[in-house]
Amino acid sequence: MRTFKAIVAAVLLAAAGVAAAQQAATNSTAQVALQRGLSAYQAGQQEAAIPALLEAAATGDASARFFAEFYLARIYSESVGAAADHTKAYVLFRKLADENVNVDPHRSQRAPFVAKALIALAGYLRAGVKEIDLSPNRRRAADYLNHAATFFGDKEAQFELAKAYLSADGGSDDVKRGLHYLSVLTEASYPPAQALLADLLWRGRHVKKDDQRALALATMAVENAPAHERMWIEESYAGIFCAATKVTRQEAGGIVARWRKMFARPSPEPAGLGARDLLPERQCADGETVTIGRATKAEAVGTTPPPGPGKGNTAPHGFRAAGVLEPAGQK
Repeated sequence: MRTFKAIVAAVLLAAAGVAAAQQAATNSTAQVALQRGLSAYQAGQQEAAIPALLEAAATGDASARFFAEFYLARIYSESVGAAADHTKAYVLFRKLADENVNVDPHRSQRAPFVAKALIALAGYLRAGVKEIDLSPNRRRAADYLNHAATFFGDKEAQFELAKAYLSADGGSDDVKRGLHYLSVLTEASYPPAQALLADLLWRGRHVKKDDQRALALATMAVENAPAHERMWIEESYAGIFCAATKVTRQEAGGIVARWRKMFARPSPEPAGLGARDLLPERQCADGETVTIGRATKAEAVGTTPPPGPGKGNTAPHGFRAAGVLEPAGQK
């Protein structure tokens, strides 16, 4: 009897070893497929990336499946050709968010990707998805953005919330919330927020008009604009630069020098996103070349980034003390 039990145990152990080896081989194959898919995606070959990512999602472990599904959703949502499929994108983003909405925002490698999934879901819910008769739901979209902005601390989500508050009809409280997010992101050297706040200062919308500070913020934004935001930020900067007087430009230069010491060190741009020289040179209407520089390492040294926006509506003291967010109409 003991001999029989020993034989059974040995068979089970051998079977477990074979299964483990097979699983390891499967995971290794899935990892190779994931790397192949990501390489194709980063090279701009989105349609070629899909089969490899599908293989990784179907055969890989939980980690490989997560990242494969995330990039599949990105491809389906970003593409305009045969690879585009907003139904699949929405379903995948929803799955990723539902399964990972409460992962540790500081320790989990998935956290920043979950935040991007929430932002994508918010975009779909604002517009709706015709293919599956999903009606727009702005309240739910705002919930997704709020979670990405506050729980995960995602700057893009905070910026989207700022734009939503400033374009809403909720009155002065919404404007204060929107300006609060813009001010915190500006001190954290987030170029899109700096560019938008510069535009508000230039136009005198929601804040007191201030041409010098508008050009200074636009300068800081354009110097560190990421590739995927660079086109509109450069266009905004060019509009302010060309309309500014020489005196305004000189004064703005002095403000930039001071603000570089106050604001956080700009976040480095991820590799492989493109180079500035791929964009056309801009000119003013009179033929003057629009000057677009880059901050040097010495100039880029700033303070520690401030904490993310909370529930309060007051801008950080340091930024308000700089005179940037003086309300419109205030003397």
